[in-house]
Amino acid sequence: MVPLNAVPLSPFPLDQWYVAGLSWELKDKPLARTLLNREVVLFRTGSGEVAALEDRCCHKSLPLSCGTVERAGVRCGYHGLLYAPGGACIEVPGQDRIPSKARVKAYTLVEKDSILWIWMPREEGAVPTHEAPDYWVHGDSRYQFKGDVYHYDAPYQLIHDNLLDLSHLGYVHLRTIGGNAAVHMNAELKVEGSGDKVRVLRYMPNSAPPPTYLAAWPFKGNIDRWQEVEFNVSHLLIWTGGADVSTEDLSDPQRGGFHMRGFHAITPETETTAHYMWTMASNHHPDRPDVLEAVYEQTALTFHEDKEVIEAQYENMKRFPGAPQIDIHVDVGPNRARRIVERLVKQQVQEGA
Repeated sequence: MVPLNAVPLSPFPLDQWYVAGLSWELKDKPLARTLLNREVVLFRTGSGEVAALEDRCCHKSLPLSCGTVERAGVRCGYHGLLYAPGGACIEVPGQDRIPSKARVKAYTLVEKDSILWIWMPREEGAVPTHEAPDYWVHGDSRYQFKGDVYHYDAPYQLIHDNLLDLSHLGYVHLRTIGGNAAVHMNAELKVEGSGDKVRVLRYMPNSAPPPTYLAAWPFKGNIDRWQEVEFNVSHLLIWTGGADVSTEDLSDPQRGGFHMRGFHAITPETETTAHYMWTMASNHHPDRPDVLEAVYEQTALTFHEDKEVIEAQYENMKRFPGAPQIDIHVDVGPNRARRIVERLVKQQVQEGA
């Protein structure tokens, strides 16, 4: 039986924490964002509390994102109704009485490690069943990080595919993190996982360091290079790096060398568009203490290259609707991730949520 307060059937996995944004996006104005087909306004009150509400005033339906942020909440820009972070209207200018139905839908929004996590429930008003994820990298003094938010005119799972298959680096990212294409395509590959997670491990021993690595770290020659990708339904963690040949054990989680730790949150906007919230953290060599901006700029360039490829890919998929695609060896990780999403959505449909 479908609960009376169930949300409409969703093509996306629900009862999940998704990334709504990055902490520094919330300044002195409300932020409008469509997340999983839901119109949401994000804001930080004058007292520092973060909140997420349905982006609609219950009076005349003006988007609350057209309003202003105050110490107690967000004020509608049409007739001045003031909403608290919990969604209740707490002031109607010109009258003392506040109608009992004067409220809008509120979402649970949590700020952790400079990331804004929003709980997308299967039943309206349901509380989270578990805590929002931690991301220790942002608080680790060994790393400096910086990031950005991109909008994609493409379905979110095409971005998953791209991040879980790093063999494309040798073709798409020759100027930055690429390297020899043949080395990438023939890298030692291991795919593992359990539950709703997938891990893709790729190792390229005794390979030439790519331009981004050379700009950030004084390698002596060839390097032993690693790429480790962890897929979660709402985000991926990618740890890449390299060390001088035979100086580090690549199975040691505390290994040295040059490290790049990427946080990649892929949040669907609609079935055909997506938000990509990302940060890149890197360590630095004592002889090169100021590499953050260079690593960030190189990473941003890389992601722009990916964006061009993925959006062109989707445009061509629309030109050839239903055309079959073949699988090759590098598709194991992406295919596993797609099966996880398919299973979760199918389960929701069967349970009527």
